[in-house]
Amino acid sequence: MVSYKRSDPTLGYLTAKETEVKLPRASRVKNKTPAPLQITAEQILREAREHQESEIRPPKQKITDSMELGEYRLCQRKEFEDLIRRMRWDVSVWVKYARWEESQNDFRRARSVWERALEVDYKNHTLWLKYAEMEMKNKFVNHARNVWERAVALLPRVDHLWYKYIHMEEMLGNVAGARQVYERWMQWQPDQQGWLSYIKFELRYNEIDRARAIYERFLQCHPKIEAWIHYAKFEMKNEEISRVRNCYERAVSKLADDEEAGKLFVAFAEFEEKRKETERARRIYKFALDNVPKARAEEVYKKYVAFEKQHGDKGGIDDAIVGKRRFQYEDEVRKNPLNYETWFDYIRLEESMVYERAIANVPPGEEKRYWQRYIYLWINYALYEELDAQDTERTRDVYRECLKLIPHDKFSFAKIWLLAAQFEIRQLNLKGARQILGNAIGRAPKDEIFKKYIEIELQLGDIDRCRKLYQKYLECSPESCYAWTKYAELERAIFELATTQCVLDTPELLWKAYIDFEIAEGEFENTRALYERLLDRT
Repeated sequence: MVSYKRSDPTLGYLTAKETEVKLPRASRVKNKTPAPLQITAEQILREAREHQESEIRPPKQKITDSMELGEYRLCQRKEFEDLIRRMRWDVSVWVKYARWEESQNDFRRARSVWERALEVDYKNHTLWLKYAEMEMKNKFVNHARNVWERAVALLPRVDHLWYKYIHMEEMLGNVAGARQVYERWMQWQPDQQGWLSYIKFELRYNEIDRARAIYERFLQCHPKIEAWIHYAKFEMKNEEISRVRNCYERAVSKLADDEEAGKLFVAFAEFEEKRKETERARRIYKFALDNVPKARAEEVYKKYVAFEKQHGDKGGIDDAIVGKRRFQYEDEVRKNPLNYETWFDYIRLEESMVYERAIANVPPGEEKRYWQRYIYLWINYALYEELDAQDTERTRDVYRECLKLIPHDKFSFAKIWLLAAQFEIRQLNLKGARQILGNAIGRAPKDEIFKKYIEIELQLGDIDRCRKLYQKYLECSPESCYAWTKYAELERAIFELATTQCVLDTPELLWKAYIDFEIAEGEFENTRALYERLLDRT
């Protein structure tokens, strides 16, 4: 309840009762169910915007004579000066003021505004840029040059000022002046982009020697790998092959220990690859893999594998793949040194690499005495792959490569033939074992091979193969009493094996043939023993 007093000519004031004003009592909401028509906040805002009155703007003023123009300018300047007094450090106010003076074609006053703004904040390079742009736009070249000179002298580390200054001189055709500005800028040792901009400037005017000299200064200022690669590509475009190679060699000699040396080696190798110098490229890749830490050599391994797949033989590809696997294992054990499975795989890989390096040293002469110890490297390698690494295909490849390497027309090793065949038997590849032993008989018919081959076939019960092998054995060594004796023993063993069978369709024919065989051989004691055994049975 609110009360107030009001003056009256008769009473002087009203009583409190007469001045009481009653406010409406807040009604209670009886029905709290939602209304059938819901109104959203968005709808309320939209309706309020529609019913809002349009903004009141001052009417456009038409200036008809110089007096009115003077009054308008005086009023605008007063407003700008008042703003500047209130917001002296606001650059946008100064810029608006100067541009307005420019729009009035009063360049003297516009320059005065710009100079006053620079007195407030000369380190703001935006003011210098806009000031110089005003002078250039209105073709006051000398004024613009003066602004740029002052700007680069006060703010030599702001590259944008140098770029704009040089661009103006180049647009005016003042190439010598632009070059002079570049030289002044280079004395401050800017970043790589500044040097590259200078080089591009010289190349636009076909000044190759000047650009090369700038590259040399650039490398002294920024001796980084990217700079050397840029220099090499520049010489490559000019088809200066010797200079390109010299550039890469200088870079390698100076930056071989850099963290990003891998990029340099890859670029060098790719250059040699493009020149069809595959051996040079391969040596570069191998030198990089030997000198770049494995943690930073991922890209080198990747490029090397791709290179070997394109230009290398099977051995080179295997070396590249092994190198990549070594890098992967090294990375995994560095991340988790407690991953022992990875350690085991890594150890097997390194052991395999040692064998590869060992067997690569082939004896120089084709005499068996030089090969006797060497062949055991292959045997140990094959046994390692089969028993330790448990890599069946790799073991088979080791035996195959070893047999391919031995000059069988001059000498051979029965041991390696037999080991290869026994490996195939352990893999249940009987056809492969027979093929290996058959090749051994054809290329190196040795007694040990015949004996072992016949023994295997005899254990398998293939009598026809044994008989053929004995015949081949006797053809190769007709003077061998051992071969003749064993062949005869084979036939007697066949009869003996047949007589031990429990069920025979015509056993009397078998016994008769056996007895006749012993009589023909002159073995009368054996014949007599056969008759005794036959009488016991019948």
